[in-house]
Amino acid sequence: MKNIIETKELTIAFGGHVAVDKVNFTVPPNHFKSIIGPNGAGKTTFFNLLSGQLSPTNGQVFLKGEDITKLSPTARTRKGIGRSFQITNVFPNLTVLENVRLAVQSVAGVRYQMFKHFRKYRQFEEKALHILSLVLLDNKANAIAKNLAHGEKRKLEIAMLLALETEVLLLDEPTAGMSLEEVPAILEVIKKIKAEGDRTIILIEHKMDMILDLSDSVMVLFNGRLLADGTPTEIMDNETVQSAYLGGLYDDTAS
Repeated sequence: MKNIIETKELTIAFGGHVAVDKVNFTVPPNHFKSIIGPNGAGKTTFFNLLSGQLSPTNGQVFLKGEDITKLSPTARTRKGIGRSFQITNVFPNLTVLENVRLAVQSVAGVRYQMFKHFRKYRQFEEKALHILSLVLLDNKANAIAKNLAHGEKRKLEIAMLLALETEVLLLDEPTAGMSLEEVPAILEVIKKIKAEGDRTIILIEHKMDMILDLSDSVMVLFNGRLLADGTPTEIMDNETVQSAYLGGLYDDTAS
């Protein structure tokens, strides 16, 4: 299998505005690709096309060679695409461990039964604890989800994506809204997931030091079009990229 994710001429227009314009995009398995671009470049819209929140005006989306253009977000999750921070099955009044365990159970096709003894779920609990360790939340396993700090809730959402056995993680500005103290922890989580080597990660982020540290390749969107795609060094040295939005590329506060 050459590419796990691929788009062909992917396009979406809202009225007369073309937000994503004929983007051809490929990502090989177990690869870390970042997407950058100035405000209005179409980054989040492109993510919404990959995850199924939006349907393209033209073009196609492929997962492992299969055309998934017409599949719903739920169907794409079942196929292996997970979009960060839009998980709806987080139970605020359950513990962190229970939330992740339920996601593990859903993959196994086992429904939650309120009066069944928790020891019956031991195999699922062990897997959930491993995932919590991966996202540095094992010390919060018994905490009630609604009581987590903002950065910890982001980690829990990532844990739920991992529990759903997603092969492709779409992370849309995972450090957004975090305090400076919280950013290193989420960065460590992403590094640990990358080090596991069994998932493809596609990241939208404005922190260039983070992008340079993590990425195998970087794609640049500008006015909805693919401006450049290459290694972080190639992108940083690309005169077209520099002239397109010099300053915006290096502005950590841009959105």
